[in-house]
Amino acid sequence: MGMFWWMPFGKVPEITAGELDALRRNGKAQILDVRTGVEYRSSRVPGAVHTPITDFGASLATLRLDKTRPVIAICLSAHRSIPAVRTLQKEGFHHACQLKGGMRAWWQARLPVASDEDRENIDAGTR
Repeated sequence: MGMFWWMPFGKVPEITAGELDALRRNGKAQILDVRTGVEYRSSRVPGAVHTPITDFGASLATLRLDKTRPVIAICLSAHRSIPAVRTLQKEGFHHACQLKGGMRAWWQARLPVASDEDRENIDAGTR
C-alpha cells in the first residue's frame, strides 16, 4: 500500500448522518468503523463492523464486504476514514464514501448508537 496510504488529507465522497441513517434503516449500507477498539466499544452506529485504520489493509479481505453495495467508513471526525475510503476505492468498491463529520456529526444529529455496555445490559437481563 505504500508508506503514506493512511494520510488523512484530501477529499473523498461523503454522506451526511441523515443519509447514512436512512441507508442503515433500509439495510442498504455496509458500515465500517475504523476508530480504535475503545472508541468503537463505547459508542458506534448500530450495525457497524469494526477494524481499526491501523489494521485496515491487512483485515479488508476478512471483512467480506460486498463490492456492489455502498460502504460507509466512519471515524471520529472524518480524518481516519479518508484513507479507508481511498483503499476501498482502489480495491474496487465504487460506492465507498465516508460519514461527513464522523461520529461527532452522528452524535450531534442525536441518531441511535450501540455500545458494548448495551450488550452487557441485555446479557445481564437475560440471566
